Amino acid sequence: MENYGHQGRLEDERMLKGAGRYVADWALPNQAWACFLRSDRPHAEIVSIDAKAARDMPGVLAVILGEEVAKAGLKPIPAAAPFKWHDGSEQRQALRPSLAHGRVRHVGEPVALVVAETAVQAQDAAEAIMVDYKELPVAVTAQEALATGAPQLHETAPNNLVLDYAAGDKAAADAAFTKATRVVKLKAYHSRVVGNPMEPRAAMGHFDPESGVYYLYATTQGVGPMRNQLSAVLGVQPEEVRVVAEEVGGGFGVRFNAYPEYGALLFAAKKLGRPVKWIGTRGEVFLGDEQARDIIHTAEMALDKDGRILGMRFDYLANLGAYTAFTGTVVNTIGMVNVINGVYDVQAIHVRGRLVLTNTVPTAAYRGAGRPVASYALERLVDQAAHELGMDPAEFRARNMISKSRMPYKQVSGFEYDCGDFPGLLEQAKKEADWEGFEKRRAASAKRGRLRGRGISTYIEATAPGGFAPYDQVVVNWEQDGTITLHTASHNHGQGHETAFAQIAARVLGVPVDRFRLRTSELGTHLIANPTGGSRTLHGLGSAVLLAAREIVQIGLDLASDELETAKGDLEFEEGEYRIKGTDRRIAITALAQKHPSKLDLDFKERPKVPSTYPNGCHIAEVEIEPETGEVEIVSYLACDDAGNLVNQQLVHGQMQGGITQGAGHILGEQAIYDSSGQLLSGSFMDYPMPRAGLVGGLTLTEHPVPTATNPLGAKGVGEAGVTGSMPCLMNAVMDALRQAGVTHFDMPANPVRIWRAIQAAKAGKPAALAVEQSG
Repeated sequence: MENYGHQGRLEDERMLKGAGRYVADWALPNQAWACFLRSDRPHAEIVSIDAKAARDMPGVLAVILGEEVAKAGLKPIPAAAPFKWHDGSEQRQALRPSLAHGRVRHVGEPVALVVAETAVQAQDAAEAIMVDYKELPVAVTAQEALATGAPQLHETAPNNLVLDYAAGDKAAADAAFTKATRVVKLKAYHSRVVGNPMEPRAAMGHFDPESGVYYLYATTQGVGPMRNQLSAVLGVQPEEVRVVAEEVGGGFGVRFNAYPEYGALLFAAKKLGRPVKWIGTRGEVFLGDEQARDIIHTAEMALDKDGRILGMRFDYLANLGAYTAFTGTVVNTIGMVNVINGVYDVQAIHVRGRLVLTNTVPTAAYRGAGRPVASYALERLVDQAAHELGMDPAEFRARNMISKSRMPYKQVSGFEYDCGDFPGLLEQAKKEADWEGFEKRRAASAKRGRLRGRGISTYIEATAPGGFAPYDQVVVNWEQDGTITLHTASHNHGQGHETAFAQIAARVLGVPVDRFRLRTSELGTHLIANPTGGSRTLHGLGSAVLLAAREIVQIGLDLASDELETAKGDLEFEEGEYRIKGTDRRIAITALAQKHPSKLDLDFKERPKVPSTYPNGCHIAEVEIEPETGEVEIVSYLACDDAGNLVNQQLVHGQMQGGITQGAGHILGEQAIYDSSGQLLSGSFMDYPMPRAGLVGGLTLTEHPVPTATNPLGAKGVGEAGVTGSMPCLMNAVMDALRQAGVTHFDMPANPVRIWRAIQAAKAGKPAALAVEQSG
């Protein structure tokens, strides 16, 4: 592991003292306040809207409806289309308007925007608006939406099917199943969740008539994609939109895209000639933020007589909600196939995916962006195969793993793993988790009336390739007060960019870490904006910081040569100083920067991007279930991960702890539940449990680093690894425990009520059902 020193976080003091500035803290002169009226119907025609009473109320400046913004030329929010149909035709689109016009398609969709002098006046007026709806039939699940006679949500997507795609090698997979000695099949449900960042979504729109530039102050994890999406909505060039963000209280993918409210706020700001501010509520997070997952997957594995995998087939049925969000199709296509092999040496794999529209909140990226779903489907299937073979699940994995000597390894999907030591990592994890001593611990639990289960996952995930910008860019400015400002476009919202970037630059330049400042808040058009997402910031932008610092050292050679009156070849640079070799004559790089303003400044850009990396690991968990109540307790959790070289172990461990806990929350409790009429039943923290810090008991983190050669840091991503590994690991542990009670199939969430019901059903000899087929 590389040593970058300084394992603390530069951000901590500011945040602990309450000196951070979030969207709610921004205030512009003469700002007005906004409130959105949202649909309370899941599917209906808008017959009429009576806003007269609202417009006449005190303080009200405007009531803006969908018809007005449509006539003004605001366009729907664009959506990515990374895959084609299996027949080569283009993906269908179902784009989201800023305000509903003609029809609403999910509960929570914005219908009207009220602007007033105060937030309370805006809310009061919104409640006075009368909407006459003609209700339409509803489809809540993907199966319902595909059924004959289902209500049609969009004319642009016949039969509610946005995409039906294929990946891998179907012929090879079919041939493998033809010659298989045994076929294992597992159908499971990946439940829908609400991202719920700590800070509810908020935004303020402002239009500068002199420059013709729109400003959006918003909760975002990347100004670049949001600026591009908003420019498409407004019908202007990206240079005419600025996105401003300082502190953001969590992202997790649901702060990546532009939302309908943002275009409406910018329209209102231009119309009124005043900034317009909106602070969302937690209820609006549940009804308005993009949700995630909600996927049924059917997985099959073909095995030979020796328990080796011959081939696999996966079929995903994904619920996209009412519209195609910008990343909605990305996570259900690329995210499903870029690690199609997992860590297993198989070349006969086929994937089919169907992406379906329903009358629910749109789904999109959420921590892991598809890879946790693919990992869950694969690792659950692997465990099921080991169970049916009567084989130790670790031994079954080891028998089928890609060996270190096979690297680089090209998957059947075309993506290539550059490095990794999957068998070595597995052995290290087994040793540190005391794999061989499990049966004694299980027996001890049984004496206390508990069902003890053990789960394992050997996962791999792919970081984003940086496809939202042609290159990574960092601007370095040496300030007159002796500090160094790093300007990047990858937004920091908890990951620790401020610390990690400073450590990288400090190590090269020999300048103390606390002399660096990071700026990402108000980005002009000179910065190429790669967002924070896909676990690529460190090895992408961090590599740019490293190379920029090295280039600055080389630039400084000319200045030092002149100052010391010697040839460049006689100089060496070490610990922040240029020295004439063999003498004590020297000058600090900071002194050169002070004496020659801007000479060491650098706009590092237009270099080739670094490619994706492939973080991987082995997670082993043990749980205890109280069969009389259904309570599940995680009693131990060992995560052994390969994130390549670590710049800051504290940051890495923080990401892993958060990701593992987020995965545990999804497995053990979180689920967004709609009733058959399209109403969200789990629309508050009264009905939607969030994971807490103590949820994962006995957590131990360890490393098995295999540095990558694809970037100069040798680093791999870490932000989404924890959730990708923890979800299948914990469900495998729950299933291992439940099998002792006769349960043969169980789906997330493993909450006490569902666990207890599964045990009672097994006692009564009743078959299990998919969670999506149950009411909660």
